Amino acid sequence: MSATSAKRDVKRIFLDQNLAKVKVDEYLANKFYSVGYAGVDIQRTPLGTRVVIYAERSGAIIGRRGATIRQITKILSEWFGLPNPQVTVVRVEEPELNARVMAFRLAVALQRGYHFRRAAYNILRRIMGAGAKGAQVKVSGKLRGERARFEKYIAGKVYKSGNQVVRLTERAIAHVLLKPGVEGVEVIIARDEPTDDSVKIKNPEEVKEFVQKVREELEAMKGAEATVEEAASVKETQEGEAQ
Repeated sequence: MSATSAKRDVKRIFLDQNLAKVKVDEYLANKFYSVGYAGVDIQRTPLGTRVVIYAERSGAIIGRRGATIRQITKILSEWFGLPNPQVTVVRVEEPELNARVMAFRLAVALQRGYHFRRAAYNILRRIMGAGAKGAQVKVSGKLRGERARFEKYIAGKVYKSGNQVVRLTERAIAHVLLKPGVEGVEVIIARDEPTDDSVKIKNPEEVKEFVQKVREELEAMKGAEATVEEAASVKETQEGEAQ
């Protein structure tokens, strides 16, 4: 086997694994969007496949006496070809800061007949109340008439470019089928963490403590150097007397 074909086989393995993860994620999202599905993590182990499902209401996915889990395990094995799947359900600690959970929550609210503007503002308030730096909710579709349009609601600070988009923001999209047609939901959440260009101004007391600490370290270094020089001179004197 040539090196080119070996590289091609390795690429094919990773592509197949990621494609299987996307298919499983899409299936679980369509099945459990109403219970706050947040995502899935698939890990290959020597004993089989470890599947971790994240959701807001983990009990609804587990089912009564684990019936739903057993059904999911069977489907993952037969439909998606995962070898010996071991399914675990983990509850999301802060669902209001998870963009996917909030997007599905907004989609469920629209499906139940809530007005889109009222539902969007409710989601926005919940996100900001959980401690987010900023959030954006966008609803598109046939909101009022036959012509499709969109409305966007923003609170706080939402990053649109730079490294902060990759590091601090989370984006999710959901769709819901209503009588007028399909409506789309987009939720963007910016976490309250220091940015790359954030600057903190220290008070005078902190500056004094820092300067004092640096001076003490410098004095300690000078004392150590003097001790080494003294030890070296003593050693040279002893060697001279021995000669």
